[in-house]
Amino acid sequence: MATTDRAVLTVNAGSSSLQLHLVRDGEVLRVEHSERSPDPAEVEQTVADFLDAAGDHEITAVGHRLVHGGEAVRRPTVADDGVVAAVRGYADLAPLHVPPALALVEACRRLLPGVPHVLCPDTAFHAGLPESAAAYPLPAEWREKYGLHRYGFHGLSYSWALDRAAELLDRPAGALRLVLTHLGGGSSVCAVREGRSLDTSMGFTPLEGVPMSKRSGSVDPGMLLWLLSDSRLTLAELRDGLEHRSGLIGLSGGVSGDTRELVKAADPAAALALAVFAHRVAREIGAAATSLDRLDALVFTGEIGWDQPEVREAVCARLGLLGVEPPVRAAVEEDGVVSAPGAAVPVLVVQPREELQLARDTLAALGGDGKKTPGGDRKTGETR
Repeated sequence: MATTDRAVLTVNAGSSSLQLHLVRDGEVLRVEHSERSPDPAEVEQTVADFLDAAGDHEITAVGHRLVHGGEAVRRPTVADDGVVAAVRGYADLAPLHVPPALALVEACRRLLPGVPHVLCPDTAFHAGLPESAAAYPLPAEWREKYGLHRYGFHGLSYSWALDRAAELLDRPAGALRLVLTHLGGGSSVCAVREGRSLDTSMGFTPLEGVPMSKRSGSVDPGMLLWLLSDSRLTLAELRDGLEHRSGLIGLSGGVSGDTRELVKAADPAAALALAVFAHRVAREIGAAATSLDRLDALVFTGEIGWDQPEVREAVCARLGLLGVEPPVRAAVEEDGVVSAPGAAVPVLVVQPREELQLARDTLAALGGDGKKTPGGDRKTGETR
């Protein structure tokens, strides 16, 4: 993979976390990881403290993970006032992710006014989805008026996992047919052929697809209409339930949205949550495989995909029809193949490294040198 000797600050605001990394030459120099959503009132101080602790490292660019840029940002794009305003118009498509991400963009632009800030959308990896996969079976006037189509997400993670899988298999990424699955607080599945996304389980918003930690994933739209009718639920109650009280935490009756805790719990509801999760992930993997003419490997990434062998085993146990067998290796300390030697379909595990992909995409968007705008001092804003 191409690397750089210039330091890039990467900013990754998740639905329930904040990660700051200082990356140079493909290596992480410093990291800050918070397991809670960033408070808009505190983000500037959080970033300022991180930069102070970074010492004398010169930051030549800032890369921001953007979960959903709508039609405003479909590829890594330098942020200016107009771009940020355009993205804000799509914030309601990913309300758990975009508002905190934009708060961080604004804070970082104030702290580092003299360096380029690049928005790296998770949707970019899927921008070339075939129309048969991207189109929703909805009235044409709705699709045209509101731009309704499948965007897909977790693109930064998939980009990294694709390249790592190619290295592990010692084959060019463009020659591979893979199913990738990112399992974490948010989860999705993706089919890749010749380096291109052909289908993915998340769609217009990050709410579609498999069950997640607290998000429902796909459910019957008729059921949602029924819940909204006759004053059963308000729109606000429905949104809160689907985004915050569903998925693993809903299935387990509130035991946990964390698969590690569910595996440890001697509780029938926790077991149900894990079983439903494995079933739905396996079903999406099977669906994604229909977009391929062969399956060269199955790749697990994301926090759950990386460090939860019980989930990997439960998913693979349901995929015998695809030639996938349960892994023979459980705990892993580095990227690698966890299936048996000579397996018909190798099963790979790749550590999620969105910060490295962010740094790479940021520099690529700037022509590879991080110098689209002059370097600046974050305290004075003066160029140097």
